[in-house]
Amino acid sequence: MKKKASSFQCFSVSMSLPRAIIFFMTFHICKPTSAQFKVIGPDQPVTAIVGQETVLPCHLSLNTSAENMEVRWFQYEPQTFVHLYHNGKDQYRQQMPEYRGRTELLKDGLMDGHVSLKILNTRPSDEGPYHCSVTDGISYAEAILELRVAGLGSAPQITFENYQDGGIRMVCRSAGWFPEPGVLWRDESGQNLTALSGTRSKREDGLFETEISIIIYEHSHRNLSCWIRNNLLNQIKESAVFISAFCFSDPFFPKVNPWMVALCVMLVVLFGFILLTVYLLKIKRDLQQKLEWRRIMSHPEKVILDPDTAHPYIILSEDGKVIGRGPRWQNWPDNPKRFTTLPCVLGSEGFTSGRHCWEVEVGDVGDLWALGVSRESVKRKEGIGRDADDGIWAVEQYLRKCRAMTTSKWVPLGQVPRRIWVVLDCDEAWVEFVNGDTDTLMYTFSQASFAGEKIYPWFWLEYITEEPQLRLCH
Repeated sequence: MKKKASSFQCFSVSMSLPRAIIFFMTFHICKPTSAQFKVIGPDQPVTAIVGQETVLPCHLSLNTSAENMEVRWFQYEPQTFVHLYHNGKDQYRQQMPEYRGRTELLKDGLMDGHVSLKILNTRPSDEGPYHCSVTDGISYAEAILELRVAGLGSAPQITFENYQDGGIRMVCRSAGWFPEPGVLWRDESGQNLTALSGTRSKREDGLFETEISIIIYEHSHRNLSCWIRNNLLNQIKESAVFISAFCFSDPFFPKVNPWMVALCVMLVVLFGFILLTVYLLKIKRDLQQKLEWRRIMSHPEKVILDPDTAHPYIILSEDGKVIGRGPRWQNWPDNPKRFTTLPCVLGSEGFTSGRHCWEVEVGDVGDLWALGVSRESVKRKEGIGRDADDGIWAVEQYLRKCRAMTTSKWVPLGQVPRRIWVVLDCDEAWVEFVNGDTDTLMYTFSQASFAGEKIYPWFWLEYITEEPQLRLCH
């Protein structure tokens, strides 16, 4: 852990007696001041789990109050900060884009010198050093701590691939690990087996997928297990399989039983018939769904945005149907309904029953926006995770791609359409998003926990826009 205090220098003057007196008086006044407090962090790295919240602990010595100090969390350069608390408020203007909406300074402990930072929905990219720096305008100190991120992936899936080199090739697959896990095949006694091949690949979200294969011969091990270990968490996931002698009765081994061939043909035909039936039922269901959408969309809601809820960075048109994001904080009167942390705005009318829909034209609006619905009780004065845990069901654009903002992970939805329909069913508790360009379903939030509250249209616009804006179509 590093700690440092700010200092400044006074320049010397020539040493005649009067000037010497002046020099020593000046030096006494301007001598470097060491920090009157220390910043203390953990001695050991902090371990976080992918997708969960994590707290980076940090506090001042002697229970010094930090309410009127500047608290800056950053990784490498102070200018590109993870979170900034200044003048008694959180400052998000120049926050690193990848942390927007995901950080919260725990202010309950500021009076006692606690300046810990909460990070929501931890990602593999969050791993690394963090500086907790505090200044009161005169003194400065900081502590450095390390965050390690771990992801415990899915249970291993073992599949039979084919017959190879006189044996059976088995493959074990798993995904969602971080850091890169260790993978082994083991026999029934726990001894390691020699694998045929193994690959590990890193996905766009930074998590690892792993695949390892082995060939099992007729007179070798019949019981085997695939063993995957996260070394950081020291946790293991394991799946086992038993290879029956019947599995070796393929054309490369004993003679083929004609009745077995006939049975296999019948099974193939039956399986094909089942697939065809499922496919036709899907087509019928999709057609019925499109007809239902068109019936609902023939009577869209006339959504008007509520200026009393708009964040001071949000700009609304006079008719309340166009949303923009300005560069300056507007001096609007604060009220309990207004968002003051994230640049959000709600519709003026909420819904408690029935089915409702509205269309939004998104065009080429920036790189970071979201739209959907929220509960009336959504947090307005503090950071939120923009998902169902915070009472929000939405889709967003991020890096020119569209994704659903679920609680466990963000679900990719492909290219961003120019128009999106939001369909809300308060009675059945679900929300659907429909591609207005192709009339196809983008994503469904089923069994939404509305908790009997009013549900409002919700919009979030992060980046400053000039011409492109979110527009309500009706």
